Amino acid sequence: MTAIEHYHDWLRDAHAMEKQAESMLSKMSGRLEHYPALEQRLAQHLDETKHQLTLLEQLLDSHGIDHSVMKDAMGKMAATGQAVGGMFNSDEVVKGAISGYVFENAEIASYTSLIAAAEQVGDAQGVRILSEIRDQEVAMAEWLLQHLT
Repeated sequence: MTAIEHYHDWLRDAHAMEKQAESMLSKMSGRLEHYPALEQRLAQHLDETKHQLTLLEQLLDSHGIDHSVMKDAMGKMAATGQAVGGMFNSDEVVKGAISGYVFENAEIASYTSLIAAAEQVGDAQGVRILSEIRDQEVAMAEWLLQHLT
């Protein structure tokens, strides 16, 4: 594969990852009525995730990447998301926070690689958008880490 093909493939994967994150965050937020700070932060991150999806879709469109090609990537991410989301029971908030922290760090790693790929193919818009998204993922991971201690 060429550098641009890898980049496009990874953009599709990032979109699928955010779709899965949106699903997981939606499911988790309904179980946190006894943890208002966590519930509020997850609601904020859900809003961020929805905005991230919009940005990624704009980026995909700007590269002429068909959204329907995402089925395979979404299937791969669904397995990961189900494993992480399945650990989050109403009586296991700490395990859920740990799982969320792991997922956020996987997102950070993905976006770090994507930013490097965007730089390699000369996609300045992609670098800007992906950096913005990564910054939000870093902030969420840091928040979770602070609240695990």
